[in-house]
Amino acid sequence: MGLACRSPGLRALSLHPVRLRRIRCSKEDLKGQRVAVIGLGISGKAATKLALARGASVVAVDKNEQLLPFECDHEFAGSANLQTILGNCDVVQLEKADKIVVSREFLLRVFLSTLMKFGKRVMSEIDFAAEVLPPNIKVLAVTGTNGKSTVTSFAGQILQHLGIKALVGGTLGQPLSEAAMHCLNCSSEDIYQVAVVEVSSYQLEIPNHYFLPSAAVILNLTPDHLERHLTMQNYAAIKCRLFSKMKDGKVALLPLGNPILNKAFRDHANGCNVTWIGDFPGMKMDMEAKVATFRVATTGLDGHLQLGGLRAMGAHNYTNAAIAAFLVLGLDVGADCHFISSMMGKLTLLPHRMQVVCTDARGVTWVNDSKATNIESTYTALLSLKDQKLIVLLGGVAKVASGKGSNGFERLVELLKHHRAVISFGSSGEMIYEILLDGGLGIPCISAKNLEEAVKYAKSIADTGDVILLSPACASFDEFRNFEHRGQVFQELALIS
Repeated sequence: MGLACRSPGLRALSLHPVRLRRIRCSKEDLKGQRVAVIGLGISGKAATKLALARGASVVAVDKNEQLLPFECDHEFAGSANLQTILGNCDVVQLEKADKIVVSREFLLRVFLSTLMKFGKRVMSEIDFAAEVLPPNIKVLAVTGTNGKSTVTSFAGQILQHLGIKALVGGTLGQPLSEAAMHCLNCSSEDIYQVAVVEVSSYQLEIPNHYFLPSAAVILNLTPDHLERHLTMQNYAAIKCRLFSKMKDGKVALLPLGNPILNKAFRDHANGCNVTWIGDFPGMKMDMEAKVATFRVATTGLDGHLQLGGLRAMGAHNYTNAAIAAFLVLGLDVGADCHFISSMMGKLTLLPHRMQVVCTDARGVTWVNDSKATNIESTYTALLSLKDQKLIVLLGGVAKVASGKGSNGFERLVELLKHHRAVISFGSSGEMIYEILLDGGLGIPCISAKNLEEAVKYAKSIADTGDVILLSPACASFDEFRNFEHRGQVFQELALIS
């Protein structure tokens, strides 16, 4: 299905990328060049190491004056061609750079007008890394609002069981720049055959030249990160950049029935095989039988995936496993439905995603879904556990909380009212409590100060057979470093007798 590529006409950054072919670079391919790396979090640090390994001199820039300069970091010991600038950056430093690499941690619109002056020299961290990947490596890319890490992890595990040497990284695990370093330093026998890359919208804000997926999916698109992307149309346009370089029969998988996403896709598709989650060509789920049917006439894919062996809580995780398998099959690496079906029982979920912590002495099951940082994730969790009796913990920092009801918690009321109780907590806890009561919740609802108090309330009202579910629908930064820290604390509290 070939579709013309048109400019989306939205507020997404347009830097007029030049069409380039990916080649395997040598360690010295940037010798004599100056690279500016902007944003010095995990991926920015990895990009700095990669630039130095490629022979460049590097100026590393971040607005956070509290960071440790890389010159003082033991990991950069002996790096003579390195300068760190913290706080305000003189634009002259950027003008001198041959390449400007923007990491995912960097808030792009802060420097947007300045960066646009430099046109083709501006690159995302994943594009800078992909420039080094060997041309025969196959890239499986996963993006979407929710479910990215689970699908990425499942795909990596499937490839591992197939005996295929695969990197699993991007926003999950190691940055792509670390994998690129591996490709520079290892022998040809040790080079990855496949890179499974979780991609955030932040990494797609700048059009990519070298990041060329062989199979890619947008799992879903719901309101999130709009403080950065401003509109759903802009958010969709940025996500669909994932497909803009895919052609020659490469597989693009999209969710059925999202008109905003479909329009944005038409503006970016360029000769790839368009497939659908929920229809053919693509994949359909029979959740009762736990079977996924795959059918793509243009690639010859036609088969049934048996999912019954998967050990996971939540119907959405069966769909996630099927999507991962579909994408692996789309890579054409010698896999088939029969073999993948046989190893479903070996797949394991990542922590903090519908993770069963324990069933305590009273017969109460504790489930950690701390990764649910938005309404859609919690909605999916509740839908998948609709036959259980839940005590649901909601709270933290609500997203897009500009006014009462504006963040969508009222959408959860119909699912929640069939359960045992709701306990709200954290900085948005009182607001969540009021929204649910005003929406006609009709079951006990308690407002707690923090997660620890919420867990105490949950323990006090739980009966045998109940499930205490932490699925907060909020960010964690009022009490915790991140969602992982929140999940760890919940697990510790659950295990206290």
